[in-house]
Amino acid sequence: MKRFTEKTLDEALKSASTELSTPIEELCYEIEEEKKGLLIKKATIRVYEIADIIEYAENYIRDVIKGLGLEVSLQTFYRDGVAKILIETNKNSLIIGKNGETLQALNELTKFAVNSKFKKKLRILLDISDYKDKKYHRVIALAKRTAKEVLKTHIDTKLDPMTPDERKKVHNALASFRNIKTESIGDGKDRAIVIKYVGKNYDNSNTNITNKETETLEVSEETSTTEIE
Repeated sequence: MKRFTEKTLDEALKSASTELSTPIEELCYEIEEEKKGLLIKKATIRVYEIADIIEYAENYIRDVIKGLGLEVSLQTFYRDGVAKILIETNKNSLIIGKNGETLQALNELTKFAVNSKFKKKLRILLDISDYKDKKYHRVIALAKRTAKEVLKTHIDTKLDPMTPDERKKVHNALASFRNIKTESIGDGKDRAIVIKYVGKNYDNSNTNITNKETETLEVSEETSTTEIE
């Protein structure tokens, strides 16, 4: 966190923007003090950087897991606007939960806590013992097998509901399949992907791009997500 003090709020924001090489509209800041008197004009802002936001997210996760009586260690990687936080505890299965539901819930709670504190959406993705990466491999492999079956039978097939980040992975994985179109249907936890056969003369490039963009937006809004979707 850095403090910037100038005569006016606009000047303080400009100073922060210049020093941090960040557009004013992308700054994450709080007004610490602002005086607009006849004799004294002063504005001080606290500007939070990505490292500050990540530290807050890590502390939140630690507090939640330690509240369950577990030991925890974290390792975070930040790349392309996504904070991937790797978790290790003395009872990983408890944090993962059935079908990863507990881990997903912790992911959503962490994003909500960060967004509420900083009024800024950060894409956060939690993983533990490579559970998410292994899950990605499984859902992508299933989606590819299903797509090949759809190509043979020409029968649309709906996959089981997935999280936003998993759907995004599937859309990306099937984008190069000819004559295959992917669509997300349903709401909330029931939202799932349908794999459709679209015919040899159908140009599915625009459709797949649209789906990927939709999922990217969804992950950004919900994860970020995290996704961290």
